[in-house]
Amino acid sequence: MVNSPETELLVTLANVQNRIEKRLSGPLSAHGISLTDYLVLRQLYQAPQQKLRRIDLAQRVGLSASGVTRLLNPMQKIGLVDKEDSARDARVSLVSLSQAGARIYSEAQASFDQAAQDLLSPLGERDRAALMRMVLALS
Repeated sequence: MVNSPETELLVTLANVQNRIEKRLSGPLSAHGISLTDYLVLRQLYQAPQQKLRRIDLAQRVGLSASGVTRLLNPMQKIGLVDKEDSARDARVSLVSLSQAGARIYSEAQASFDQAAQDLLSPLGERDRAALMRMVLALS
């Protein structure tokens, strides 16, 4: 059976994504975090007051509500994030970046930047901009 060009493209993209994740995970593990942990810390670091509703955080990092809960529990235990109840709505729980989480994120950011530069070094500036436009069109 011959696969469609679309299937081949998506399989290739999935393989590239796996290789990217593997190359980024090494430098981040030196800081004691995974790529997914890094993405959570990044969203919280950039959020107003470094705080987000759990459901918004899940959506921003591409996880389900239960998936983000499973991810946040160990992050809370090691002091990277704090959970709080919303003063306005008892049904809403908030996740905030702890001081330790902000420190780890800042340290990991330098490692991530270097790994990203190394990973994308085969592409020129124009190719990177074109790739960004294509990726954004798919998201």
